[in-house]
Amino acid sequence: MSNVTGMSDTDTAKKDGEKDEVNWIAELRGLAIMLLAVLAFHSFVAKPFYIPSTSMMPNLLVGDRLIVSKYPYGYSWASITFHLLPRGKWRLFGGTPEYGDIVIPVHPERSEDYIKRVVALPGDRIAVKDGQIILNGTPIKQEAEPPLDLPVDENSRCFGFGDPTFLLNNDEGVPVCRVPVYRETLPNGTTYLIIDHINQPLDNFAEMTVPDDAVFVMGDNRDHSADSRELNSSRGLLGAVPLENIGGRAEFITFSLDGTTTLNPVSWFTSLREGRAWTTLRPARTGTEKE
Repeated sequence: MSNVTGMSDTDTAKKDGEKDEVNWIAELRGLAIMLLAVLAFHSFVAKPFYIPSTSMMPNLLVGDRLIVSKYPYGYSWASITFHLLPRGKWRLFGGTPEYGDIVIPVHPERSEDYIKRVVALPGDRIAVKDGQIILNGTPIKQEAEPPLDLPVDENSRCFGFGDPTFLLNNDEGVPVCRVPVYRETLPNGTTYLIIDHINQPLDNFAEMTVPDDAVFVMGDNRDHSADSRELNSSRGLLGAVPLENIGGRAEFITFSLDGTTTLNPVSWFTSLREGRAWTTLRPARTGTEKE
């Protein structure tokens, strides 16, 4: 019986060992579309972020991985992943951070992301005296709390404080970094812990008025943070941060690593710090302060 298509079986069957030719143009096009989709998601929705420094202790530790949302304050050149666009004053759908938000400011002169907490809004008058924030002429609430035990591991060695008494064993005999902490509460009721353990130059900052298009940010580890108080361009953020330099808002910790991760797949699990995954980074509110 003849083939109904007019073609023989040998015409339609592949020869033994014959392979399909790869359409490299289609493959490259698919890869480009995928990369553009990832870039767009990271630029306009959310992206992962890694904590490389101690400036936000005790709330963020070196080795924390977190998610930063890109849309809360609108979009600018700082929103785009890798900062591929030239700097500019423009913003789309612009919004203003709230007191206590943890944000990603970009250095005013370098394409370098920082992570800090908003402590003053546009139009506020802010000063720092003996380590205490003076906001619009009023000292914000700052109360001492019991010392806090932080983990001691490869990513958190307790050496940066310069005080050997911080490193000790807890009641279970486990090494910890026991740090003095204060609870700070901002005018909208947001409350969080800070570390302030020595007298140093950034404990005092002359009063300034935050420009209408900027916010003032500080690290929670007050004696070890290069932030809006630091006017040295090689370190700090040179005062208030323009809103177009804010690249997003920190939302939650996805996981945290203690610094012992290796190529051994077992270490991918053993190096995870307990109790940090899915921790929210949105500050708590007391509900007792004025909005």
